[in-house]
Amino acid sequence: MKSISLLGASGSIGTQTLNILDQHPDQFRLVACTVGKNIDKVREIIEKYSPKLVSVQKKEDAEQLKLEYDGKVTILYGEEGLVEAAVHPEAEMVVNAVIGSVGLYPTLQAIKEKKTIALANKETLVTAGHIVMEEAKNHGVSILPVDSEHSAIFQCLQGEKEKNIERLVLTASGGSFRDRTREQLKGVSVDEALNHPNWSMGAKITIDSATMMNKGLEVIEAHWLFHLPYEQIDVILHRESIIHSMVEFHDSSVIAQLGTPDMRVPIMYALSYPDRLPLPQASRLSLTEIGQLHFEKMDMNRFRCLQFAYEAGRQGGTFPTVLNAANEVAVAAFLERKIEFLQIEDLIEQALSRHESIEHPDLTTIQEVDKETRNYVQTLLSHT
Repeated sequence: MKSISLLGASGSIGTQTLNILDQHPDQFRLVACTVGKNIDKVREIIEKYSPKLVSVQKKEDAEQLKLEYDGKVTILYGEEGLVEAAVHPEAEMVVNAVIGSVGLYPTLQAIKEKKTIALANKETLVTAGHIVMEEAKNHGVSILPVDSEHSAIFQCLQGEKEKNIERLVLTASGGSFRDRTREQLKGVSVDEALNHPNWSMGAKITIDSATMMNKGLEVIEAHWLFHLPYEQIDVILHRESIIHSMVEFHDSSVIAQLGTPDMRVPIMYALSYPDRLPLPQASRLSLTEIGQLHFEKMDMNRFRCLQFAYEAGRQGGTFPTVLNAANEVAVAAFLERKIEFLQIEDLIEQALSRHESIEHPDLTTIQEVDKETRNYVQTLLSHT
C-alpha cells in the first residue's frame, strides 16, 4: 500500500485524487493533506480517511479544528503546515495539487526527504525548474507529471530513448474563447471565461486556459521535465481534447496518447506508476462516436500569453518567475472583477518589459523577484 501526502486536497486535482483513493482503498492511504479555507472539507477528510496530519491556511481555523479533533490528528496551519505535510515521515509520495508558486518550497523540502513527487503544480517548475530538477537528480527522486499533457508525453516516452526525440507537441483546447477574435474579447465576463468547453478545472486554471497562459506554463514545464529546448516544443489547437499530446521521433514516427477528458486518468497513472490500475468510473473513448478530430495552428498574435511564455522561457533566468507572478496577480484581479479580461495580458507584458533578468537565480533570489513582481503589479492595479 502506498502512503500519500496530498497538498491542495480541496481543489479540483485534490478532490479527484481522493476519488481515486476511494476506488482503490487497498492500494493507497492518505497520511497527510493540506486544505486552504474549506474547513467543512477538512472535517470530511478527517472523518473519512483518518490522516495523521492536516494543515489549513489560517491559524484560527487550525485552533477550532484542534478543539474538535484533539488527540485524533495533528493540526497545523500556514506555510509551516504545508511543509510538514510534504515531508511527513510516513508519506512515500507527495501529490502537489496546490495552485501558485506557494507549491515550490514544500516540493523542494519533500525532494530532500526523498519523496516521489506527483506534480500538478505548474508553477513549481516554471519559477524554479533548474533548481527543482537539479535537486531531484541529486536526491534520486522521480518527478511524475500529473498535467494531462505532460502525462501524455511521459507515457509516450516509456521504453524510448531521449536522443531519438525530434519534438514534443502539446495540444490545447483553446479555452472558453477559442472562437472569438481579440475584438470580441473586449468586455467578456468572468462567468463566460469560466465556462470551459471540455474540462472541469479550478477557477484560476480555467482563466489561464482562456488566455492560453496555462499552455505557456506547460511549455516551460515540458522544457524542464523532458530536457528539450523550446525550439523542439510545439503547441497546436485541438478542440476535442482527445489527443492529450504527442511525441515525434527523428525517424518521423509520431506516438500520441488519447483518452476522454478526465483528469483522474493522469492522476491515476502518476499514483500507480510504473503499473496501471483500473479506473471503472472513467468513460471509454469511442473514436467512431467522435467521428472527427480537428487541429489548428496556434495564432501567437491572438493568444499573446502563449507568446509571452515562449519568450520568457527562452530568455530564462528570472523571466519565468516574473511571468508567473504577474499572471497570478492579474488573474486574481480579473476573478475579483477589478480588471477586464484583456488587461491580464497588459499587466503581464508591463511586468516583463521592465524586468532585468538575473541569470541562474538561487531560491532566495527567486522568492525576492516573485514578491517584487507581485508588488509592482499591485501598484499598477491601484492606478487602474
